[in-house]
Amino acid sequence: MIPSDPIVVGAVALIALLVLLTLVRRLRGPSGEARASKRAHEAAQEREPPVEIGETYEFGVTELTDHHSGEEVAVGKVEGFVVFTEDIPRDLSPGDVIRAKVLSFNEGRTSADATFVTKA
Repeated sequence: MIPSDPIVVGAVALIALLVLLTLVRRLRGPSGEARASKRAHEAAQEREPPVEIGETYEFGVTELTDHHSGEEVAVGKVEGFVVFTEDIPRDLSPGDVIRAKVLSFNEGRTSADATFVTKA
């Protein structure tokens, strides 16, 4: 049965429009996680890195990932600053604590590349 009352038809049309607009916004706009990541990236660009090239730092491995170099690297943080560590041993796992020597910063100085020194 299709409602014929103009008020009911208008209310149904309004609800359908609101649902459609909500779906379009979710599909087109960045997620809350993406917005938070962007804010963190912008904040990182405004601060001095807490690490120095040539120095060795100890930190926990948060994940292993493929780096733009094509090799698997360990990812960790020093005072919230992301460090990508290459030349890692095969038996390294997330949660391991390592020491790595910082080699360079990325463009924008929001992360650093390092080389594995030893497990801590």
